[in-house]
Amino acid sequence: MKRGPLHALVAGGLALTMAACSSPSPGASEPPRETVSPPSGTVDVPALAPTDVRRPAGAAAAPFDEARTLMAPPGWTIGVWARVPGARLLAWTPDRRLLVSRPKFGDVVELIPGDSGPSQRTLVDGLDQPHGLAFSGTTLYVAESDQLDSFTYRNGALSGSRVVVGGLPDQKSPELGGAYAHALKSVAVGKDGALYISVGSTGNISADDRDADPERASILRVPPGGGRASTFARGVRNGTGLAIDPGGGVWTAVNNRDNIGYPHAGKEQGKVMQWYVNDQPLEPLARLTQGRDLGWPYCNPDPDVQPGKRDSPLSYTNRPFVRDIQTNSDGTKLDCATLPPVEQGMGAHSAPLGMSFVTSPGLPGGYGPGALVGVHGSWNRKPPRPPEVSFFAWKDGTLGPQRTLLTGFQNADGSRWGRPVMAVQGPDHALYVSDDLAGAIYRVTPS
Repeated sequence: MKRGPLHALVAGGLALTMAACSSPSPGASEPPRETVSPPSGTVDVPALAPTDVRRPAGAAAAPFDEARTLMAPPGWTIGVWARVPGARLLAWTPDRRLLVSRPKFGDVVELIPGDSGPSQRTLVDGLDQPHGLAFSGTTLYVAESDQLDSFTYRNGALSGSRVVVGGLPDQKSPELGGAYAHALKSVAVGKDGALYISVGSTGNISADDRDADPERASILRVPPGGGRASTFARGVRNGTGLAIDPGGGVWTAVNNRDNIGYPHAGKEQGKVMQWYVNDQPLEPLARLTQGRDLGWPYCNPDPDVQPGKRDSPLSYTNRPFVRDIQTNSDGTKLDCATLPPVEQGMGAHSAPLGMSFVTSPGLPGGYGPGALVGVHGSWNRKPPRPPEVSFFAWKDGTLGPQRTLLTGFQNADGSRWGRPVMAVQGPDHALYVSDDLAGAIYRVTPS
């Protein structure tokens, strides 16, 4: 195991920016299309309002060397709680400390709340791209790029390190020859103690992932009490968002593929066109069950209400799949009509990353319980899709449509000063949001 001692965190360095997609996209920009949301699962909340980002003394280095404003629910406050370069996924410890993974630096940082702001230190370092963090009682699970580790956590100290699952694929895997686009792993602990691990695809289109051992582009499951990891869900291109709902269901938020060919009959069939790939395919937010297949790379979830029509309205709730014309032109690879519709989704190239649930009573102001998803924003869409923190209301055992909770990280010219990764609710009921571009943790206080 690659372990380092506890030591003080030295601030500084550049924020980690990781692209969610893997290839350039041609063509010119297109105006946005109408989005249709069904009434089921929606929440009645007021419009977002401009909110200044508060900057404590000592936190005014770029991008906070100038005033920053975000759109947030009216009356909410937003402040830079800590500067943590490369901040990615988050988890609260049993003793109310916030852990932050930093794949670029190979460590996990611990933030200890205090009256004058948090103190911070490195909890563990010497890891290989640590990303996912999850607790089960006093056991901390850390997902490295090539393995899942467990530790015993007590009072800010780790002991008893153990490899729970080894041999996970990354760029060091001999059979991949150094090519691996989605090495970062996430982890969640089910209510029965089972472990779920996201394993991203090798690339944009890499169908061999479905036959690999362990299967790539999948969610793996380790039985309660341990054992061999097996495929729980497949066809999950890069399910970085991974969380357990209040009823024990497993959900994933997926970075889907790029540059799909137009699948419908006609002279444009098979061509990659910007007006089509701007909104295709949607980014799934799906509840997983044993054996579920999310279709990649043979089937794509389709947001078009009128499939094939250039100005079709878009919908992201209970969306069906269509054949991928480039990989499954005759439908023999996978019958897309047999795949259950995707429960919810986000616009193409949103790049959803961290996911968490806010349980009852949930967020004030009409939101209630639901899921929070950090949307990193597109890198190849024209115009670019902006980063945001999204909220999906929890009602009747499922999630409602996407609502923007925080936005404003993207400038009018498409450049960005921040890119949120994950949002979690703290023991104090505030929201804590990681931003790997700004190198910050925000504390968002509902009114």
